[in-house]
Amino acid sequence: MFSPNFQYTDKIVRNLTLIAEARAIILNASLIPKWEVTLRRDALLQSAHSSTAIEGNPLSLEEVTDLAAGRDIMVRRRDRQEVLNYLEALEKVPDFSKKVPFPSEDILKIHKTVTKETLDDPRDEGVFRKRQVQVVNRATSEVIFMPPPTAEVLGLTNAFLEWFNSPRVEEVEPVIQAGITHYEMVRIHPFIDGNGRTARIMATLVLYKRGFDVKRFFALDDYYDQDRPAYYGALRRIDPSTTDLTDWLEYFSNGVAVSIEAVKQKVIGISKDIKFIKEKGQIALTKRQMKIIEKIIESGKITNKDIREMFSVSDEASLKEISKLLDLEIIKGKGKGRSFHYVLK
Repeated sequence: MFSPNFQYTDKIVRNLTLIAEARAIILNASLIPKWEVTLRRDALLQSAHSSTAIEGNPLSLEEVTDLAAGRDIMVRRRDRQEVLNYLEALEKVPDFSKKVPFPSEDILKIHKTVTKETLDDPRDEGVFRKRQVQVVNRATSEVIFMPPPTAEVLGLTNAFLEWFNSPRVEEVEPVIQAGITHYEMVRIHPFIDGNGRTARIMATLVLYKRGFDVKRFFALDDYYDQDRPAYYGALRRIDPSTTDLTDWLEYFSNGVAVSIEAVKQKVIGISKDIKFIKEKGQIALTKRQMKIIEKIIESGKITNKDIREMFSVSDEASLKEISKLLDLEIIKGKGKGRSFHYVLK
């Protein structure tokens, strides 16, 4: 079985303490659903933008946002597809997290999702590599990383998953498990391409699966993208003869601390200006109601007809959902006659 090698340093412990404090504030904050949807949507878009940007995708955050909303923008087909793929993979994280034990087939499914219609050879999508690869500095042509031999990929992946699915993992902090998972997927480099994106989705999956980021509010990928040399440097500094992950986990835990602190500040900022929230507290919505709010955030409004078509329901059922949101004072009606619609309150 794979056994990670690392030590809890003062820096790691300090980061974990800061993370726990910020997380407690976020989880206990009184947020109405439209704020939660906005924070979750912002994190998803930021993650998709940053993770693909690390790999060289040129799309701006604004262009990623337009793509997610279904708007037509003039970009290269491959760049568009990479972003849409990563968004899809992020959306599927809750579904992937349900698998116990987590199977190797789902790692392949994640890879298939993030690389769909983007690789030179489609036969490399969602399959373990069948030939040796190397990571090369494009500017200098220098080989900066030589992954394990192809023949070892399946065995290394299975050994990692044995640890990943073992009871021993429950004794490891979720942030530490996510960092270990990220590094080991990059080290094994099980695919021809798309290893970084797959590793980052796997780290996100760990945090969701362990109940750390159940609200899915923060975008860790943004921390990597802000200083790409530091990201790659932290990965390369690991001694392959000892695979001591301590230095990497200091970097990784600091990234989580910075990211979750940013979310904490957003939560504090949007909570303090609302008076009635103290009386109502958090409001639980059904999945259907959350979808309605997401649609309003994307399009700016929604109509009764939109809701009927979204869920294939009757006019009566649609009005029932609207009435609940109106009673909760989350949405309000606007306009008259045929132009009547609903917006966030």
